[in-house]
Amino acid sequence: MLSLRGIDRSFGDRQVLHDVSFDVTPGRMTGFVGANGSGKTTTMRIILGVLAAHAGTVTVDGEPISSGYRSRIGYMPEERGLYPKMSVIDQLVYLGQLHGLTAADARTRGQQLLDRLGLGERATDTVEALSLGNQQRAQIAAALVHDPVALILDEPFSGLDPMAVETMLGVLRDVANTGAPVLFSSHQLDVVERLCDDLVIIADGRVRAAGSREAIRAQHSTPEWTLVSTADAGWVRGVPDVRVVEFDGGHVRFAADGAEIADRVLRDAVARGPVLSFGPSPRPLTEVFAEVIR
Repeated sequence: MLSLRGIDRSFGDRQVLHDVSFDVTPGRMTGFVGANGSGKTTTMRIILGVLAAHAGTVTVDGEPISSGYRSRIGYMPEERGLYPKMSVIDQLVYLGQLHGLTAADARTRGQQLLDRLGLGERATDTVEALSLGNQQRAQIAAALVHDPVALILDEPFSGLDPMAVETMLGVLRDVANTGAPVLFSSHQLDVVERLCDDLVIIADGRVRAAGSREAIRAQHSTPEWTLVSTADAGWVRGVPDVRVVEFDGGHVRFAADGAEIADRVLRDAVARGPVLSFGPSPRPLTEVFAEVIR
């Protein structure tokens, strides 16, 4: 378990982190979300030891994080940090050797990662010859080449097309399945919603919510349901104890404090005409995020 407790950090007279505390659990994907300037990158750099905290602790399984552990973390910065004129595979071999791999092992591991990420045929191309999206894939390969004990990724999906995002999701899930803690930041809340097991929401340098994705959703949501019928569903607006969230013809998403109220809506809908679908509707993360940071 990677744990942060009471982290403060200032730059000059401006305090940018205030009592930041959360856990990154082994084998689970933790999404770290917040607006630009909220403190995500500063927090990640403190975990890595690039910056020092002015107060608080970073621990691994209850012990202060060591330089040895930090050297085995796979890190992907938001700014691309690869050598532009070096070939992709040579870059991975070089980084692997810095982490203690033999050149042969680093080359084998690097080629496997490039193949998995769809860059196998571009292995001998220079980094600068790649598109921005492919540079991003090469960057994630660089973070993984040494088989890291943990992953910290700053905006890993930036610049990726939908197919590349799906490939990246699979790779990161495989890493988490080995038992490594994975912390990633992203502005793409739809991706965070699909990928993360746990969620940390930060605003103005303060953690506003932290825990499992479903627990945070439940904490900041009234239960919601979606009804799709052949008849116009505007009548749902007049049902007592129901709040309509979205409405479009026969499609309505509504909040109700209790399944018995939702069942009453369903019975009324069936009486009015054929019902195409009905069921619980998890509140979108975009709405939860907007509420939490208000």
